[in-house]
Amino acid sequence: MLAWLAYLTASVVWGSTFLAIAFAIETFTPWGLSAVRFIPAGILALLIGRLRKESFPSWREIPHIALVGITLLGLCMALIGWAEGRVSSGLAATLGATVPLFLALMDPRGLDAKAWCGLGLGFLGVLVLLWPAEQSPALAGAAALVLSASLWAYGTLYGKRHAGDSGHFSQIGLEMLVAGALSLLAASLTGGISHGKWNPRSLLAVGYLITFGSILAYSAYIYLSKVWPSAKAGTYAYWNPVVGVLLGCWLRGETLHARMLPGLVCILLGVALVQIPWPKALRSGPANRGATYPTDEPGVGAGRGV
Repeated sequence: MLAWLAYLTASVVWGSTFLAIAFAIETFTPWGLSAVRFIPAGILALLIGRLRKESFPSWREIPHIALVGITLLGLCMALIGWAEGRVSSGLAATLGATVPLFLALMDPRGLDAKAWCGLGLGFLGVLVLLWPAEQSPALAGAAALVLSASLWAYGTLYGKRHAGDSGHFSQIGLEMLVAGALSLLAASLTGGISHGKWNPRSLLAVGYLITFGSILAYSAYIYLSKVWPSAKAGTYAYWNPVVGVLLGCWLRGETLHARMLPGLVCILLGVALVQIPWPKALRSGPANRGATYPTDEPGVGAGRGV
């Protein structure tokens, strides 16, 4: 049950953070946004870990945790922030939905034919949403988002392979602090933290990204990535375009085209194929005997639980 709550949190909250990033970059530079987001979030996460009396990462764990923080939170978030200065928040969420495919290609263990069909159907839905209407998306922004998705998949799998025994919030707090420090250094070398006058909307967006996007959703995702098979956990990203496109249309005036409906339907059907298991009678048939299937049980094909 806890894994499903974590999945729901990552699916819905991260879908909304693409809109929050779009508002935040009206004031902050991409690296500046990561710095003002992850340094406070990291401090808060470490305080939570302290209150829970969690163990702090050992010196042997720190290099691995730092690399995950740099990859997932430093590089990926800076690329998304930079791209959202060139494409809509809905499109950013859509291209972010390539994460499950990258996860499946990098770690295909535990996927049966049905799951591969679901991943393909979900990706088809992404392509339908991406199909040009009045104008094509900015190529550089789209490429940055795809690169971000591939780095996110790599960082997720690296973190799973090198999972240590430290406390959950202690680990993610350290990841955020490393990413925030790197971003602060990069911002100082590339134009500063902000490029415009601070306004209540961008500051509110940063507050939302710190509390909901970082502390809540990132914590949920790190837990989920350890207790579910990678590609199955990664299907949270197929929900992000649904949330991102609808919120972008509602709160930012982005266009909702009629062609988007079949794309959203394909995404939802694809997620259902990956997430809903075959009936036991079908799984036990001769053709399927000996096959490996995704499981919700912590630690099965997914590494250590938190």
